[in-house]
Amino acid sequence: MALEENTVAPLFAAPASNSNRFALKDLRGRWVLLYFYPEDDTPTCTAQACSFRDSMPELQSMGIHVIGVSPDTVESHHRFVDKYQLNYTLVADPKMAIIKKYDVWQLKKLYGREYMGIVRTSYLIDPQGRIRKAWSNVRHAHQLKQIREAMDVLSR
Repeated sequence: MALEENTVAPLFAAPASNSNRFALKDLRGRWVLLYFYPEDDTPTCTAQACSFRDSMPELQSMGIHVIGVSPDTVESHHRFVDKYQLNYTLVADPKMAIIKKYDVWQLKKLYGREYMGIVRTSYLIDPQGRIRKAWSNVRHAHQLKQIREAMDVLSR
């Protein structure tokens, strides 16, 4: 189960793909889409990352900053960003401290097999730092529509 909506988003700081240390508190006052994904440069994760890249003009017009988090290293993130020309920050969490803090490390099932893994999850965080929308088991093809609909409701 993902973190609940209308709760304060846990703060964190960690190394990022832009060679800086990313701190969530630095984006207070702005909308943030914080998304968690299992692994750089895999088919579904790449499709999701490129979907955000391609949607960046619309996301920026809504005032949303996109931040991706996975257990990959900064070096892996550098390669991933360069290979696909990603235009937003990826945060490295190899010790999975952020992943566990956001409750996305969960029991998963695939073809009758159970294992622990990252559930593809996105959180829309408002300028005051509250989780306004949480999506688990995200399907990247629907994510932009979900974000648009949420921002429509939340900006009224």
